[in-house]
Amino acid sequence: MRIAVIGCGQIGEALIRGMLAAQFTSREEVIASSRTESRSNDLKQSLGIKATTDNHLALDGAAIVVITLKPSMVGPILSSVGTKIAKDALVISVAAGVSTSDIEACVGRISVVRAMPNLPVIIRQGITCLARGRHASSEQLQLASDLFSSVGRVMVVQEQHMDAVTGLSGSGPAFVFMVIESMAEGGVNVGLPRAVALELAAQTTAGAGAMVVQTGEHPAKLKDEVTTPAGCTVDGIMQLEEGGLRVALIKAVSRAAVRAKGLAGRES
Repeated sequence: MRIAVIGCGQIGEALIRGMLAAQFTSREEVIASSRTESRSNDLKQSLGIKATTDNHLALDGAAIVVITLKPSMVGPILSSVGTKIAKDALVISVAAGVSTSDIEACVGRISVVRAMPNLPVIIRQGITCLARGRHASSEQLQLASDLFSSVGRVMVVQEQHMDAVTGLSGSGPAFVFMVIESMAEGGVNVGLPRAVALELAAQTTAGAGAMVVQTGEHPAKLKDEVTTPAGCTVDGIMQLEEGGLRVALIKAVSRAAVRAKGLAGRES
């Protein structure tokens, strides 16, 4: 089953690495396209796959086409090469803000699944949300799910929720990185060596997230388990509330989701 990754950047490369590691496909079945010869050569050398700057060549005979282009480039490029996509192919787009109907307008009655992975797919610890277009079957949705399971967890959502997904899990790692950075700075402020503070902050965040996922408990309940009366944690929480952390994060997700709606028409 030939797989073409169009516009293979950081996320595209991570998907290929994940697919190969999970034995979802083989190197011989993967071809990636990129804008420059140097990038194509890097992909050939680092992944052992076929790579090209010619999208037409990449699409030839592909059963799965993974679109990893910038949102503003999806329409122009698919309009020029869409006729090369096989009618029975599955097109998977990871372009933020680009709907399945946008893709279908370029490629016709072809099965389309929209995906929103996040940055931790690079270490196979990401989460990807999927939404299928009107021509995609349940079997094709499962095929897309199997592909993205190679780089983390997968959830299926209604397409109307995909911009919100982009604002939360797509942009979310950047917000969490800022929280980790700030916690580490707090540790330095009270005397910890910077390297120690950063490792403590990162592992604390990773462990807390894992507890929410593995226990299924609401984070408010887990927070209360750490917070003892008149203790140091409640003092810290009061500072966070006074500083507006909760509102700031809510607004950050909301603004990012709104921004996602307009990405298809301009550079991200």
